[in-house]
Order: sequence, then structure tokens, then C-alpha cells
Amino acid sequence: MRRFARVALLCLGCGVCSLLYGLSQLALSLEQGPGGGGGGRERQARDPAAPGARRPAGSAGRGEAGTGRYDYMKTHPSEKMHLAVVACGERLEETVTMLRSAIIFSIKPLHFHIFAEDQLHESFKDILDEFPYEGKVNYTLYPITFPSESAAEWKKLFKPCASQRLFLPLILKNVDSLLYVDTDILFLRPVDDIWSFLGKFNSTQIAAMAPEHEEPRIGWYNRFARHPYYGVTGINSGVMLMNMTRIRRKYFKNDMTPVRLQWGEILMPLLKKYKLNITWGDQDLLNIMFFHNPESLYVFPCQWNYRPDHCIYGSNCRTAEEEGIFILHGNRGVYHDDKQPTFRAVYEAIKNYSFGDDLVHSLLQPLERELQKTTHTYCGRVYKVFIKQLTKSIRDLYARRSKGR
Repeated sequence: MRRFARVALLCLGCGVCSLLYGLSQLALSLEQGPGGGGGGRERQARDPAAPGARRPAGSAGRGEAGTGRYDYMKTHPSEKMHLAVVACGERLEETVTMLRSAIIFSIKPLHFHIFAEDQLHESFKDILDEFPYEGKVNYTLYPITFPSESAAEWKKLFKPCASQRLFLPLILKNVDSLLYVDTDILFLRPVDDIWSFLGKFNSTQIAAMAPEHEEPRIGWYNRFARHPYYGVTGINSGVMLMNMTRIRRKYFKNDMTPVRLQWGEILMPLLKKYKLNITWGDQDLLNIMFFHNPESLYVFPCQWNYRPDHCIYGSNCRTAEEEGIFILHGNRGVYHDDKQPTFRAVYEAIKNYSFGDDLVHSLLQPLERELQKTTHTYCGRVYKVFIKQLTKSIRDLYARRSKGR
């Protein structure tokens, strides 16, 4: 009987130990969180004892549900949208015009993160402080900042300051998601609409961009690139939507080492390996990254990043033909010369529009008259795609105002 009691007591002790171990593992898993964008799997994929290994940066993404799906609109319907731009040299007016276009139609509050050369800061302050949308728009000005040990190399990459965008996830550590745009972008519908793509990311996607070309016969990357690039024709980084929490947490596959590297670890090695083979600077580096990590990119249609290449060789952006242009990208300086008068007409119309004026009489109608003068050009022949969505955006804006009265 005494032996039986000892055995029973021993079994009871083992059971208690097993229970305590199970509870400790449960607590540990809860402390680490659900994993969101796949960061948990990738942490395990990398050997923590490898040289240079670090703990994952960034906190758990706001809006990441237990399933790992990022559903921004449902979780934070009223949270402000964050938009970043980098301005250097003679880009003040162009940047302000872009910001004006973002303000006109957007619904939720906006926070602008403006990275600019020091001599531009006072001019930005003077202009932005006069914007009449107090409470809807906030901004923060930042100096141009690169890692001190390699600042000279990054500054001279492609154009002055262009590669600053690569460091936004490391600088804006408290920003969960961000829309980066070049200075030569114009919004023809609410920023809210491209922001909503965050809710369409699957569990592995960390960023969204549009293809560089729709037609491979005129594509640059597939004809001339001397480095890996994403997909068939590469991607254009002039409009880049980012879940920066996921970017900071991700470990990236690469062709330099079998060890996966985090965002801050991979940038300089990529530049050193490919700097003699890249033409478009930071955009080429992003193409290389997503070539090796294609599951991490969400690709949105060309109407969200409509450039001269979509019409100067004949119209080749079908979604814009059907629904209009959503975001206009006037690269190659087309807002400031006479080579593409359709693009310049849209830019001038938004630049000259005064906040509070009637959008139909002060923006849409004068713009349409100017566009009708451009029908001798390839882009002018499809000028209606330039005002199709703009017309709808104005109509929707006035409808919202009527409901709010």
C-alpha cells in the first residue's frame, strides 16, 4: 500500500510539471504575438548564432489580426494616413503641387513627412502653414539623412537625395504604414483609395508598386537591365505603399549570402555588389530585392502610377482607358517643358487652383479646354483618360459635402 502511494504521488508530480511546462509555453507564445506578416517564420529561418544576427526590429503591426492578414480599414477606420516625399534642389513648387493634390480629395486626415534639404525648410513652412485645412493636415520636416559611414555613396546614387526613400523604414520607426511618392506625382482621386490597398495585402506582402511597363516590347528592364528585376518588366518605385512594420521585421532572401538579412542590413551590400550595373539607383535596388522575394510584393494596376510611357507610344494602360487615371506621374520633367503638354496641363491646373474655389469652374473646365489643345500628340489623343477619374472625384466630393450638411 505504501509503495502504491509513492507511485501515485510520483505520477501526480509528473502531471503537475507537465501542466506547468504547457502553461509556460502558452505564455511565451502569447508574449511573442501572432506573427502578422510572417516575421515569426523568417526569424526561425535565420541562424541566431550567425555573425551579425540581430533581434527583429519594430513592434507588432497595428491592424494585424491573428490570421496574419493586414486589414487596415476595418481596424483603424479613422486613423490618419502617412505620406512621405523627398525634395531637393528645384523641387519645392513641384512638391507643394503634389501635396495640394493629395489634400483636395482625401477624406481621412493626412500627415506629410517631408524630407528636404535644409535651405528648403523655411519655404515649406511658410507655404504649408497657409494651407486652410487645419486639423485635416499635419506635416513634419526632416533633414536629408544617410548612414554616416556611407553617406557619400548614397548621396550620389542616381539623383541627389533620391535614395533617401530606402531609409524611411529605419528613420520613421514609429510609423506603421506609409505611402511614399516622388515629387512629380499628382493625385486625381482620394489618397484613401490607394491607402486601402493595405487591407488587400496577404500575410507575406510588405509593399505595393506598379509595373515599370505594360508592354514588354518597349520595356526598359527586360531589354537593358544588367541585374535581376521583378516580374516581366520590372517595377516603378515612384508610388510605393509600405507596411513598414513588416518591412522592419522581415528577413530578405538575397544572392549575397545564404543568411537572410533585414532591411537595414541588406542595403549597403546590395549597393556594393551592383553599383556598377544599376542605372536607376534605388529603384534598381528595390527591383533586385523583390526579384528574390516576389511573394512580398503587391502589384497594383498602371492607372495608379500613370507615366508618359503609357501613352507616348500609343495607349497601353488598359485600366486607365476604362476607368481613368488615378495617380499621374510626370517623370522626365514633363510638367516643365512642352514635350508632353497633356501632363503639363494637369500640373498647371492643380498648381493654379485656389483652395475653396469651385472645382468644376476653377479646375475641371479650364483643364479640359487646355487638354483639347493637345490632341496633336499621342497622349493628347486620349486626353479624356486624364479627366475621367478627376470628374468622378469632384462629383463624389460634392456628394459627401451635401450629405454632411
